[in-house]
Amino acid sequence: MNTQFISIDKDNIEREHICCAISDKRGETGVASKKAWMKNAFADGLVFQRLDERGKVFLEYIPAGNAWYPISAEGYMHINCLWVSGQYQGKGHADRLLQGCVEDAKGQGKHGLTTIASEKKRSFLTDPGYLKHKGFMAADTAEPYFVLYYMPFAEDAPVPKIKDCAKQGHINEKGMVLYYTNQCPHTDKYAPLLREMAEQRGAAVKLVKLETKEQAQNAPGPFTTYSFFNDGKFVAHEIMGPAAFGKFMDKSGL
Repeated sequence: MNTQFISIDKDNIEREHICCAISDKRGETGVASKKAWMKNAFADGLVFQRLDERGKVFLEYIPAGNAWYPISAEGYMHINCLWVSGQYQGKGHADRLLQGCVEDAKGQGKHGLTTIASEKKRSFLTDPGYLKHKGFMAADTAEPYFVLYYMPFAEDAPVPKIKDCAKQGHINEKGMVLYYTNQCPHTDKYAPLLREMAEQRGAAVKLVKLETKEQAQNAPGPFTTYSFFNDGKFVAHEIMGPAAFGKFMDKSGL
């Protein structure tokens, strides 16, 4: 199969699309925010590769020491997102993208790969069944369902960990609190919508935007792209649109 992948970098990011947002007709602001995030992360070793088609097929990874996640995985390469959707599934694209990441990590002398997922398949997280099939193992867990997976390149490779700050699925703050970053192009659009909807009902959502990797590396949840808490308890890592948030407020009596 003559599959062509494009690497997005500082030289072509302005003219190339980032496929995780191509179907979002209202996402212009989010795309700009995501590209700004990427531009800053390129200096830290960020790699973004996508299929040379207008579809959602891509892999994003970065040295774990620079990853925007509260993990202790120095010497590993961290996969932020591996996504193959729709008609592109079942064609080996994920395998080829992952193999390229493995080769890059080995070439840089890394211990292996890490990524955040869960014990079962969930939206916005890589399928754990696929990860296990490719040789990933569970290294650590965090409440309520997060798993740090790793693929070591040697038997004596150190085992990565989730930092204690992100293990409990709890914050010491009442009310609704959303932690998020611009690592996802959709958060900048949907985060303000939650605040507006809450205000319309006389409630409030505190938005905590993580602006630096240091802030993200000390966040209270392992999935820093989007972590929604209510009365101290972790609620969701999936981006909530108006319908989902409306149902949550109805259920919560807000």
